[in-house]
Amino acid sequence: MRTSTFLWLDGQAEALAAHYTALFDDSEIRDVQRDPEGRVTTVEFTLGDQRLVAYNGGPRYPLTPGVSLYVECDTQRELDRLWEGLTDGGKEGPGGSLVDRFGVTWQILPGNLKELVRESAPEAAERVLNALHAMTRIDIQALVDAHDQR
Repeated sequence: MRTSTFLWLDGQAEALAAHYTALFDDSEIRDVQRDPEGRVTTVEFTLGDQRLVAYNGGPRYPLTPGVSLYVECDTQRELDRLWEGLTDGGKEGPGGSLVDRFGVTWQILPGNLKELVRESAPEAAERVLNALHAMTRIDIQALVDAHDQR
């Protein structure tokens, strides 16, 4: 068995897959399917080890922020690069969330966030979460500083 993220789009499947695979290391477009007229219907691609399928199904099912793609970044540089690429033509949201130019919602967060929150005293975790919720693009060092504040 294999699971994948399926994105229903209105004519932007190929552009979405090209944009995402350009931003993420170790990513590629694996397959492009076309209808008899040559129009792209489905694009299968990978972002790292995550398989996604983008489908040009029309306007019937619009994307919603109720489902988002979640990325944990190890460095500020990596986080900033993805943030810049994904907000280009999109819009920033609170606490590390954004909606890209295709209408897909993303959570771009530091890989050490769980450690800063779960493995901390309650008051340190609260400081980290308060700092996180006050940000748009996440500043990893600011979260660490909030955690270590006395």
